[in-house]
Amino acid sequence: MARSILVIAWHLINDPDASYQELGADWHRRHLDAARKTRDLVRQLQALGHQVALAPSA
Repeated sequence: MARSILVIAWHLINDPDASYQELGADWHRRHLDAARKTRDLVRQLQALGHQVALAPSA
């Protein structure tokens, strides 16, 4: 976290025309790729030795 803050500060100081814009608390939720998240979770379960069969919910 500290590195991220330092990088932001460096960019703001280095470029006088730059401005900081808060993305919002729900940024990650709005940009979540459901298919990628599903694929990653299935791979994690398979790596733990589970067989995974997905069925769409009604």
